[in-house]
Amino acid sequence: MGTFIHATADVSQQAEIGENTKIWNLAQVRENAKVGKNCIVSKNVYIDTGVTIGSNVKIQNNVNVYNGVTIEDDVFLGPSMTFTNDMFPRATNQNWEITETLVKKGASIGANATILCGVTIGEYALIGAGAVVTKDVPPHTLVVGNPARGVGYVCCCGARVSAPAQSCENCEK
Repeated sequence: MGTFIHATADVSQQAEIGENTKIWNLAQVRENAKVGKNCIVSKNVYIDTGVTIGSNVKIQNNVNVYNGVTIEDDVFLGPSMTFTNDMFPRATNQNWEITETLVKKGASIGANATILCGVTIGEYALIGAGAVVTKDVPPHTLVVGNPARGVGYVCCCGARVSAPAQSCENCEK
């Protein structure tokens, strides 16, 4: 085993890639980005300059992770989900500032979800497919819709539970 970078991937020499990480076709990892150990960076993923991604992270096809985003360990990013990093986007803005976003350990973000900048997604939170997250998501909370709203709670394994951080029959966490 070991690190694998597909021949069509564009990985900067100034990027840090952890051992046993796989970077697949047409992915781009920019300078000063850090990707931890045992990650999967799937087809057509864009990881911007200065991004930090923890270990054991799975990034599905067509995901954009922009400067200012930090991803902790054990996170799942579903197909075609995206982050933003500018609170007031304009084609020309002399005062442009990056607004940071944090995705905490074990969180999962569903396909086609959009995460607006400046939010924190809590540990083991679950973002439903197509959700638009506009505010912080507490740990173990399931959110859906546009704008995303809490509709329940999930265990570390992802199963629905009645209260946050509660374990379930499927696991012993």
